[in-house]
Amino acid sequence: MSVLRAKFQEAEKLLILCGATFLVMAGQGVVGPVLPLYARDFGVSATMVGLTLTVFALARLILNIPAGLIADRFGRRVLLIGGPILTSIGMFGSGFAGDIWSLLIWRFVAGAGSAFFMSGALIYLIDIAPPDLRARYVATNQWALSVGVALGPGLGGLVAERWGLAAPFHLVGVIALFAAVYAVFRLPETRRSSSPELKDESPAREAARIARSGPFLAIAFVTGTIFMTRAGTRATLVPLHADETLAWGPGELGLVFTVTGVMTLFTLWPATWATENIGRASVILFSAMTAALGTFVIGSSSTPMWFVLGNLILTLGTGTAGPAPAAFVADLFPERMRGLGVGLYRSAGDVGFVLGPPALGWLSDNASMSVAFQTAGCLVGAAGVYFVLVTRRSESHVAQETGQ
Repeated sequence: MSVLRAKFQEAEKLLILCGATFLVMAGQGVVGPVLPLYARDFGVSATMVGLTLTVFALARLILNIPAGLIADRFGRRVLLIGGPILTSIGMFGSGFAGDIWSLLIWRFVAGAGSAFFMSGALIYLIDIAPPDLRARYVATNQWALSVGVALGPGLGGLVAERWGLAAPFHLVGVIALFAAVYAVFRLPETRRSSSPELKDESPAREAARIARSGPFLAIAFVTGTIFMTRAGTRATLVPLHADETLAWGPGELGLVFTVTGVMTLFTLWPATWATENIGRASVILFSAMTAALGTFVIGSSSTPMWFVLGNLILTLGTGTAGPAPAAFVADLFPERMRGLGVGLYRSAGDVGFVLGPPALGWLSDNASMSVAFQTAGCLVGAAGVYFVLVTRRSESHVAQETGQ
């Protein structure tokens, strides 16, 4: 009976965390199809439009590791509550921005909130998940994330068309405050006061050793290019390409983003099954190559049919990319360094988030939109191949050392 009760309590924690994640990501999804058009109304180039995403990711890049250290020292709840509060402040500020520079400042604040919440959520998941079920727990939370992302853009497009491009930001501010209150009452602390693990080397030296290892560098490359694809391709180039080539507005874009978001709900569980039964390397390679293909199709599309098809393929790639990398990273770091490990992993992704939008925007301005899409596709595909080569080499080396 006690075993069943413990399993029920862990499942309850997972579902409650998923509820908080749904609220936060629904809010971020609301502004997805609106932000590039909102920023361009200030009369700026595609590069500056990309910076509205870059400063958001820059805040996360700067704060991911401090957030992990805070989680290791003070617990997870401070991140799960404080993150949505910062997000709310940043979103309200963005909605009242008077020029592109004030918008960039408020986007930075919102990014700080995202760094706190998403780092805290992933650490929390690893805390409560049995080691052999980590991919499944990550997938469950990402399912909630995807529901929020799927519902958000459609709502954001409707709100923008009815009340203006600033209105979705105010709506997100309210949603984020609700998520903070929800976390206060429903998410108990999971950090253990002490760890029984032996400390054979200093935490700083151990962290540096893991961060410099081939497997971590390979997964960092994959994560960085996947984030680049999401932020630089889907969130920056895709809306601009649809506007310039198809003359679509936020309503049509919101519908496409909603359809692809719903599609993600049907890719997570097969990806989880494949991670547990086929292997993480195979899933990561499939995700990267499929995302690359979708990026190429979108970049060469000139009709609604090919544009939508490319987005579906891209979503198949990015939608299957979550459980395997997160579970892979969780196994690399010991429990006492769990927050730091998650911070390093998320920072690797946010490097792609920071560099992707302005770099691809610059390519779009100075070469062509097609070149920008092709560059993104080549990078994410190469990352998947590199990961497979490195992990197989590492496994072969381990097998030789153990005499297998």
